[in-house]
Amino acid sequence: MNLAFGQGRTVIKFTQTLTAHLRTLALIALTGLTIATLGGAKSHAQSADETPQTLVLFGDSLMAGYGLSHEDGFAPKLQAALKDAGYDVQVVNSSVSGDTTAAGLARLDWALVDKPDAVLLELGANDALRGIEPSQTRENLAQIIENLRAKDVKVLLAGMMAPPNMGKTYGAEFNSIYSDLSGRYQIDLYPFFLDGVAAEPDLNQDDGMHPNADGVEVIVKRILPDVIDLLNGDAS
Repeated sequence: MNLAFGQGRTVIKFTQTLTAHLRTLALIALTGLTIATLGGAKSHAQSADETPQTLVLFGDSLMAGYGLSHEDGFAPKLQAALKDAGYDVQVVNSSVSGDTTAAGLARLDWALVDKPDAVLLELGANDALRGIEPSQTRENLAQIIENLRAKDVKVLLAGMMAPPNMGKTYGAEFNSIYSDLSGRYQIDLYPFFLDGVAAEPDLNQDDGMHPNADGVEVIVKRILPDVIDLLNGDAS
């Protein structure tokens, strides 16, 4: 009788211990599942954040790669430089040789099919070469910028300068366009796309206007910090 009673207590104690142990295991498993779930959510969020941004290059022959092999063009060189800097960016070259600001405005919607996060806008050189009234160039660029801003696209405006043979009056009016638009729309400005390359024979093709492969390297190196600021949202 006493033995049976003792065995009964042992069984009860064992059962209580087993139950407590199972509850502990269940709690540990639940905690692990919660952590795993949160970890998975965090991982998913990180993946979403790391989705490559799309940068559209919207310009003329200077960015289209006129006279250069594909690998020596501005677009692949810029993409490679961004990658070396740790930025996974899809660079889409929507530049067309010979484009004026009017032609750019006319095809803007087509260029935005890729729904870019940011646009590097470089137009106006052909306007100056053709002697188009600076007021018209200004208005065309303004409309392009307004359309981009309306679509929440970040903009970096690359400035141009009128050739000296257009005269001082024309040059002064044309050259002021870019800084004025930058201030008016509060967008970042890279003052002169050909900075460090213009009028440098060793950095240009035989026509003296389009950068050669070495010239493109110089442009990419100089404009890269501004492009990175644009992608980071640090542009004004």
